[in-house]
Amino acid sequence: MDLRQVFDDLVRFETVLWAEVDRRLRAECGLTLGNLNVMMVIDSTPLCRVYDVAAALAITVGGTSQAIDRLQASGWCERRPNPEDRRSSILELTDAGDALLAAAGPVFDSGLERFLSAPLSATGLRDLAAALGKVRRAAVSDHPGAGEPVAG
Repeated sequence: MDLRQVFDDLVRFETVLWAEVDRRLRAECGLTLGNLNVMMVIDSTPLCRVYDVAAALAITVGGTSQAIDRLQASGWCERRPNPEDRRSSILELTDAGDALLAAAGPVFDSGLERFLSAPLSATGLRDLAAALGKVRRAAVSDHPGAGEPVAG
């Protein structure tokens, strides 16, 4: 097994997948894939904080805070005081953010279908998911805070 080829295939595939899904989201919804990722974490995380988004996406708290600022400026997200911790805020999607997330979901899903489900059998996709989950869990256990899977 040529690990360099595996690395190259994995990274190049991720680049193509991200670029194509991002292009379609921008064209059809006016939303970047990066913003969609943040919005999906907020939507799926009860009492979501900036730290929760950062941990889920394996990005810095500072970068996450800037992403939240952009979502807030677009009217898609709001911060409200955290009643349990004055140092943090609770993040919530606005009605406009919920509507955009609902509109973007099918665009996102069709990209995943095209690049993952269409070329693979059900068994192949299940095996890919299991293998990627396994290496991701190993990476996270070696590097705490490196991102946990996001519920979709």
